[in-house]
Amino acid sequence: MAAKKILMLVGDFVEDYEAMVPFQMLTMVGHTVHTACPDKKAGESVATAVHDFEGDQTYTEKRGHNFALNATFEEIQPEAYDALVIPGGRAPEYLRLNEKVLDIVRHFAQADKPIAAICHGLQILTAAGVVKNKLCTAYPAVQPELIQAGARWGEVNETFSNAYVDGNLVTAAAWPGHPEWISKFLEVLGTKIEL
Repeated sequence: MAAKKILMLVGDFVEDYEAMVPFQMLTMVGHTVHTACPDKKAGESVATAVHDFEGDQTYTEKRGHNFALNATFEEIQPEAYDALVIPGGRAPEYLRLNEKVLDIVRHFAQADKPIAAICHGLQILTAAGVVKNKLCTAYPAVQPELIQAGARWGEVNETFSNAYVDGNLVTAAAWPGHPEWISKFLEVLGTKIEL
């Protein structure tokens, strides 16, 4: 397996599990993952939020960990990366207002490089205009904007554990879908894990 260089876009109050778990899993199998946030430098961190499903009409939110950044956003050159990861949480709602974030996403989509997005991370994909005719899913509250952006909605199962692949785009509704989401992303990346 050839190790890939992967960019992860995060911001304050990114969902804790959706940033930390993919970062750790992708690193564990030998890939290099650079974590970057607009207006922040390598060595700084973002605050995370833990979104949980506790029987309310929507998720609950608690303060999570500090998630370390190992790349400086202003120095990011998307051409240098093989794939992109966009976690959810509250960060995507404001990251999608950053034109450089949208340009980075468009680069990956236009170059047909693998993109993995989860939960509210798809808000960035809709703002970048890269989901038209794509089968994808997200946290259900994001469904209206995905449909408006021309995506085909992939139903979320009862346990939020399913994921969809459309070409090089891998999406899931929330962190309970990590096993399927990351497994499918590894397949798209061409990562073979020998047991």
